[in-house]
Amino acid sequence: MRIYLDFEKPVGELEAKVKELRALAETGDVVAIGDEITRLEAKADAALEEIYANLTPWQKTQVARHPERPHCLDYVAALITDFTPFSGDRKFGDDAAIIGGFGRFQGESICVIGHEKGSSTESRIKHNFGMARPEGYRKAKRLMELADRFGVPVLSLIDTAGAYPGIGAEERGQAEAIARSTEACLALGVPNVAVIIGEGGSGGAIAIATANRVLMLEHAIYSVISPEGAASILWRDTSKAQEAASGLKITAQDLARFSIIDSIIKEPMGGAHRDPMAAIAAAGEAIAGAFAELRGLDRESVRNQRRDKFLAIGRTIG
Repeated sequence: MRIYLDFEKPVGELEAKVKELRALAETGDVVAIGDEITRLEAKADAALEEIYANLTPWQKTQVARHPERPHCLDYVAALITDFTPFSGDRKFGDDAAIIGGFGRFQGESICVIGHEKGSSTESRIKHNFGMARPEGYRKAKRLMELADRFGVPVLSLIDTAGAYPGIGAEERGQAEAIARSTEACLALGVPNVAVIIGEGGSGGAIAIATANRVLMLEHAIYSVISPEGAASILWRDTSKAQEAASGLKITAQDLARFSIIDSIIKEPMGGAHRDPMAAIAAAGEAIAGAFAELRGLDRESVRNQRRDKFLAIGRTIG
């Protein structure tokens, strides 16, 4: 059963009526209702298009967090063949919030690292809702160093509200682990491409998103802090999250304007959660294009391009 966000309720009501009419048509109790079904479907499509053409930053935040939105493992299953996951950081343990391993993308070897939120209650608990601990970022660093050693490009799939802020994580060096992972991104002599597929939250996202190319799905968000966190700090009132979302400039459209991301991947009408496979296919095409642009660069050129990209962000915004 489809989950509708609050602002999608008018579309939900129309689609529910269509479903009822289809059920009646199957029983044969109602004659000539095909025209009414067609009319309601067209009305629902028009309402959906109008809603999604005028989403506020807060509504985009809700879309980015939609539980039916495709997650990291969905992208891996659809885009990566012969995927072999790696576990552990060789220091403390494994962190299921970050998935990592090697496989093939369009026939070429690739290293994939991504946040996995989970799609059911059990899997969300297992993956800690995509909020990684230090061992997750140390695993990411280990994978990046392996990829660099063997000349394998790196793909990062970002979808996290932020790094896990628990006491244990802090005791095991959360900030240092994030910094080392970010450093590993910057040091790569192979091309890396990052895609914000849902939420890109703070240092937890940057740790694997410091890439030659940063792509972002149309209704994803990318921010230094969550709207709720910003509202809590600025106004001590999380009910002002909508106001904070507008001020933070967290949408793909704002970030492209500031040149913080390189390109926007268009989502199916109504968001990636309405047609996950179409969204994943569009992302796959964009990823292939991004890697093609970097093909042929030597190791030093790859590093310099990445370095100049992030230095330019500070110069432009400053």
